[in-house]
Amino acid sequence: MDRVFVTTTDNPQADLSNQVRSAVFWRSGSQIVSQMVMWGATLAVIRILDPKDYGLFAMSQVILALLTFLNGYGFASALIQADTVSPKRIRQAFGMLLLLNGGLAILQLLIAPLAAAYYHQPMVADLLRVQALLYLATPFIALPDVLLSRALDFRAQAKANFAAAIAGAATALACALSGWGVWTLVAAPIALFYTRAIALTIASGVLVKPSFNFRDSGSMFRFGAAVLLTQFFWIVQSNADVFIAGRWLTPHQLGIYAEALFLTQIFATKFVPPLNDVAFPAYSRLQHDRAAFSWAFTKALRIIMLATLPLYVGLAVTAEPVVLTLFGAKWAEMVPLVRIIAFAMPFLTLQILFAPATNAIGRPGISTWITGAGAVIMTIAFLIGVRFGATGLAWAWLTGFPLYAGVACMMSLPAIGVSWRALGGSIAPGLCAAAAMGAIVWGLDRLLPAMAPYIRLLLLVSAGGVSYIALLYIGARQTLDEILHLALRRTPPGTPER
Repeated sequence: MDRVFVTTTDNPQADLSNQVRSAVFWRSGSQIVSQMVMWGATLAVIRILDPKDYGLFAMSQVILALLTFLNGYGFASALIQADTVSPKRIRQAFGMLLLLNGGLAILQLLIAPLAAAYYHQPMVADLLRVQALLYLATPFIALPDVLLSRALDFRAQAKANFAAAIAGAATALACALSGWGVWTLVAAPIALFYTRAIALTIASGVLVKPSFNFRDSGSMFRFGAAVLLTQFFWIVQSNADVFIAGRWLTPHQLGIYAEALFLTQIFATKFVPPLNDVAFPAYSRLQHDRAAFSWAFTKALRIIMLATLPLYVGLAVTAEPVVLTLFGAKWAEMVPLVRIIAFAMPFLTLQILFAPATNAIGRPGISTWITGAGAVIMTIAFLIGVRFGATGLAWAWLTGFPLYAGVACMMSLPAIGVSWRALGGSIAPGLCAAAAMGAIVWGLDRLLPAMAPYIRLLLLVSAGGVSYIALLYIGARQTLDEILHLALRRTPPGTPER
C-alpha cells in the first residue's frame, strides 16, 4: 500500500523526467495495443451489425453518460493532486464511490422507461436496465486507478487495460457472431469493466474497508466538486448532439452519424486522454516551479500536435477509402461527415490539453468555466445544425469547436503562464507540415486511377507518411530532433537547467 500513496514531490527533476517517460511508454503503449485489439473486434462487429443497432446504442449511451459524471471519479482524483494521502482518506474515497455508484445503478433503473419514451424507442429501456451493472464495477476501477496514477505506476494499469481489452473484444465477437444484434454493444463493455476492475484491484493491492464517515474530507470534496461540475458540462457538450438528434433522426441516420464521430474522434479521445493521465500527476509535482511547469506544457503540446495533426488532416483527405476499407460499402454515407468533423478535431485536442494543467495548479474552477461555455456553445450549434440532418451536426462541430477552443485558451493561458506566442510556436510545426502533407495526398488522390479502396488507402497513407517526415526534416528539424532525443532518453536541446 505504501508505494501507492507515498509523496515524491522532493524527487530530483531527472528522476521525475524518467518516471514520466516510463509512464508515457506504459500508458500510451498499452492504450495503443489495447485499442488495436478493440478496434479489430469493433471493425469486425460493425460489418455484422446494422447502423440501426448503433443508433439505438447511442441513445442509451447519452443517458449513461449523463449519470456517469456522478460516479465519484472526480472526488477520487483529488488523491492525485494532494501533497499527501493517508489510509483514512483512501477509505473515505472508497466509501463515497460505493455509495454514489450504487445510487446511480438504482436511478438508471428508474429513469429507463422515461428515456425510452423520450426517444420513442422501447428497446432503449431494456438496454439501460442491463447497463446499470456497469456502475457496480466502477468503485473497483476508480480507486486503484487513481492511486496507481498518483505513483506514476502505469505498468500495472497497462496490464489491466490489456486484459480488459481482450475480454471486451472476445465478448463482442462472440455475441455478434451469435446474432445478439444491439445486445453485443451492451455485453462487451460489461465484460471489459468487470475484467478491468478485478485486474486493477489485484495489481494495486488496494482492497480496503470503506469508510462512510466523511469528517475532515472537505478538501477532497471541494476539489472533486469542481471536477464534477466540469465533467457535467463536458458530458452535456459531448452528448448534446445525440440527445437532440435522437428525436429528429431515424436510428439508421443516427447510427451513421455516431460512427462517423467515433472514427474521427479516435485519436483525440483514445490517445490524448492517456497522455493527460500522465500529465496530471507530472504537472502536479511541478506546480510550485512555474518556469518548469510552463516549459513542460508547451513541450507536451508541441509533441502531441505534431503527432495528431497529420492524422486528422490525413483522415479528412482519405475519408472515402478509409470508410470503405474499414467499415464496408453499407457505411458509405459516413464519408462526407468524416471529412467535415475531422477538421474540428485539432480544436478538440487543443481544448482537452488544458484541463490537467489547470487542475494540477489547484484551479479546477477554470476547467469548469471552460466546459460550461463549451456546453452552451455546442448545444446551440447542435440545435441549429440538426435541422439540416446529420450533415448539419457535422458542420456544428466545425463551427462550434474553434470558438470553444478559443475560450479555453483565453482562460487557461494566463493561469499556467504560457503566452499566445508560445502557444502558436508549439502548434506551428505540426500544423504547417500537416497542411502541406494534406495538399500532397489530396493531389495524389486526384491523379490515381480507379482501384480497390484498400490499395488506394495504402498508397495514400504511404505517400502521406513519407511526405510528412520529409517536411518536418526540412522545415522543423529542431522539433524532429527533440522527439528523437526524447525517444532515446537523452536531454533534448533547450531543456531548462535545474
